[in-house]
Amino acid sequence: MNAMPDTAARAPGTLRGEQAWATAAFTLLFPGFFFYHTALGLGLSGAFLGGFFAIVALVFAPPLCFIYGYKLKFVPNFLHKSDVFFGLFLAYFLAVVAANAGAGANPAIVNNHLLGVLFMVMLFVIFRIADFDAPAIRRALLACLLGMSAVVFTYSVDGVFYLGALGVARDPQSLATYQGFSRSYLVTFMVFIPYTRALRWRALLYLLGAPTLFLNTARSEFVAMLFLIPIIELYYSKYKMGAVVLFILFLAAININIEALLSALPDNRMLELFDLSQSSSANKRHHLNVLGMQTIAANPIWGDYGSYAPGHYAHNVFSAWVDLGIFGFFFLLAVLIIPTIGLVLKGYFQHQTSGDFLLVFGLTCSTLLLLFTSHYFTDMMIGATLGAYSKYRLGRKYVPDSAPDFGPPPLRHPDFRQTVSQPGGPRS
Repeated sequence: MNAMPDTAARAPGTLRGEQAWATAAFTLLFPGFFFYHTALGLGLSGAFLGGFFAIVALVFAPPLCFIYGYKLKFVPNFLHKSDVFFGLFLAYFLAVVAANAGAGANPAIVNNHLLGVLFMVMLFVIFRIADFDAPAIRRALLACLLGMSAVVFTYSVDGVFYLGALGVARDPQSLATYQGFSRSYLVTFMVFIPYTRALRWRALLYLLGAPTLFLNTARSEFVAMLFLIPIIELYYSKYKMGAVVLFILFLAAININIEALLSALPDNRMLELFDLSQSSSANKRHHLNVLGMQTIAANPIWGDYGSYAPGHYAHNVFSAWVDLGIFGFFFLLAVLIIPTIGLVLKGYFQHQTSGDFLLVFGLTCSTLLLLFTSHYFTDMMIGATLGAYSKYRLGRKYVPDSAPDFGPPPLRHPDFRQTVSQPGGPRS
């Protein structure tokens, strides 16, 4: 019998190599960014790709957007409402940018906004396409997590990971800040952990990830990881009330022993989380947030686009009100919060658990947390969140009984995928 052509084995609307493009883009943009800047910081190479992220995004944008457009045309019902509303938000955002650029807005702010749109679109398409549960990508991401942690533990000095302090970088002005390193680690962790069903392996990953981000000294990303842990464990727990009690007892134990814990920890800026009044960066952010609220009070309808020096924006979601006005602000909130409400009501407390669901829910929770506490409204994780949500909703349309996913396989099946009826395939 003649072998079937490769195209026959692929689902309608699936392009050869689409997973390779999506996962390669993700791997380069996050772990790749980390290792590129590690090489810069250690003096192993110069900044031959500049800051790396923008160049990689521009290289991958054409093929990924082509794949997305192809699937829009050939995959039934591929376009979801969240795709449409995300597109409308970006269209409004770009219209505001174009109007203000024509009126003489600061070119640096305009450029930052255009890059922000590019990054959001890239993350949206990657998370719309990539299958992060595939064994090959999971092995690669685990190796990346282990490698990034090894770098942090090896090159930390006095409890702080900062390669610039080594003084050997050839192009120190191009070296990423602690935020760039921490973003790479956190995002990689966030796409790996939801599909790790065994508690013992999740616990080991927590014990690896939390110290890594602690030494990185990016407080927002560290808090985001700590915020995700109870969300993940409560979701996977069979006895949810018991899990809640354990978390409460754990927090109480930390509160009781806080002084002993602080005395045992190194002199690290992360300790300022316990008293933000002593943090110069927290005080600066608070000042910028106050200025942002004053701008909103003076311009409540349209905001005041680019009314700040580059980088001196309000460090929370109200930055959208400053630049995009009241409509852009509430549009952005609606695009993120409405799906989150649906996920809570229709997925989080279901008996059957799903790595795909947990990926989406973890992204929505962490993105909202960071937007409300510290991140600018062009945070690229908005795109990742909405892309993952659209992919999850599309997947549910083809699963019997609309279950978001399946739990651990029955013992009689050595392979979980044998228990799942594939669309158009025979039942086991």
